Amino acid sequence: MSDLLGFMQKTRRMKLEGVPACYHAMSRVVGGERLFGDREKEVLRKMLWQVADFCGVEILTYCVMSNHFHVLVRVPEKQVVADVELLRRFKVLYPKPTKYQTAEFARLEKALREGNEDALAFRERLLARMHDLSEFMKTLKQRFSIWYNRNHGERRGTLWMDRFKSVLVQGAGNPLQTMAAYIDLNPVRAGLVDDPKDYRFCGYAEAVAHSAGSGRAHSPGSGPTRATTGSRALSGILHIWRAYADGSARNKLPVAEALQMHRELIFGKRAGQPGLSENERKHALKVLEQERAVLPKATVLRCRVRYFTDGAILGSQEFVRGLVDSWQREKGRKYPPKVHPLRGADWQGLATIQGLRRQIFG
Repeated sequence: MSDLLGFMQKTRRMKLEGVPACYHAMSRVVGGERLFGDREKEVLRKMLWQVADFCGVEILTYCVMSNHFHVLVRVPEKQVVADVELLRRFKVLYPKPTKYQTAEFARLEKALREGNEDALAFRERLLARMHDLSEFMKTLKQRFSIWYNRNHGERRGTLWMDRFKSVLVQGAGNPLQTMAAYIDLNPVRAGLVDDPKDYRFCGYAEAVAHSAGSGRAHSPGSGPTRATTGSRALSGILHIWRAYADGSARNKLPVAEALQMHRELIFGKRAGQPGLSENERKHALKVLEQERAVLPKATVLRCRVRYFTDGAILGSQEFVRGLVDSWQREKGRKYPPKVHPLRGADWQGLATIQGLRRQIFG
């Protein structure tokens, strides 16, 4: 695998080049300010899907909170994009084009048809922004910052913390399923809802709504609607569960079964563990810290587990070990990092490449 790996310069994030890869990315508002109400969350939700379409990445699930957001994406390998598709993706960024932008579309379409120098420069400029995690996050955060500052005249300056966090996630089976459940449980951990299906701004809720046929009708020029993105959210859930826990392929998975399995992981029905009250949660943490007891995975996912945001790589021990040498070279470290099995629950063999502080909850 090492000959397929490439690493971005001047960055501490690890990315795979030349092969499809999955990442959990998270970005937080400067100072942790809770700036996003329902309107802001809805705009950011739409922009997530909009920019993903432009960049050619696949959103598997996401969650938008009042001061940060999470997104689980699958980034394909770099690929050739036909001129017609290139122009379509460019137009996606401008669902309500001005007269100038409409004229620009016509000019670019003519240039692409003629294959002149403008077409070559346009093609090169756009392709550089596609099929790449960093470009996806950069475009998303920049566009939302512009919208936010325009609509909140009292605010100036930077909206986001400079860097986003990212975790490279093994792209099938238990690692991907567990990470998706962790992301969809964010509003439950924050005490906003008891069931993530009731939180409008997460991938699981969109998938459930679409499966029930409750997507909204399309409004011309308004960008992606819930009817459109709900279908994509459902496709994300299907992708997550198209493999068994060990990563082996699962054939012809029905939509209803994929949603059921995701819900079982979120609520821990397989483990027979009901939701925890605040006192029960505190007790569980005390048991974990003092007695090193093992709780069901779904129970622990209701707590804030730092493996899923502060680790660098998440997957089976075999997957993580396969990246140790590359991680050591990219960091320029004398000694290779240790592979750390996840603790505190039955994680079914999950491991991380980056050691964290002993306190993994909080």
